[in-house]
Amino acid sequence: QVQLVESGGGLVQAGGSLRLSCVASGRILRIFSMAWYRQAPGKQRELVASITESGSANYTGSVEGRFTISRDNTRNAVYLEMNSLKPEDTAVYYCNSALRDSIQYLSVWGQGTLVTVSS
Repeated sequence: QVQLVESGGGLVQAGGSLRLSCVASGRILRIFSMAWYRQAPGKQRELVASITESGSANYTGSVEGRFTISRDNTRNAVYLEMNSLKPEDTAVYYCNSALRDSIQYLSVWGQGTLVTVSS
């Protein structure tokens, strides 16, 4: 069974930084795209950043220039470096991956990690 496990969330003051990590495990043959989503209280889940297998990244406008997504294909891992954090970045951050395991193609979600930015 494929699993994604996030880590790195926590409480930080506005202007601070955090680095989120997500590692995929299981019988994985190939990972295509990886992405970070977030869901703030009372709001819908939104895409924050995504990265293709070859390393091409895209960001939502509100985090452009502050967040950096990267991946390590040797570790089946994706990272989100978050700088200049704002209170509006407060949310549960979820990792998502489109991949193929030994049986099928899957879209897998992590359990989420809470990021709280205080003003």
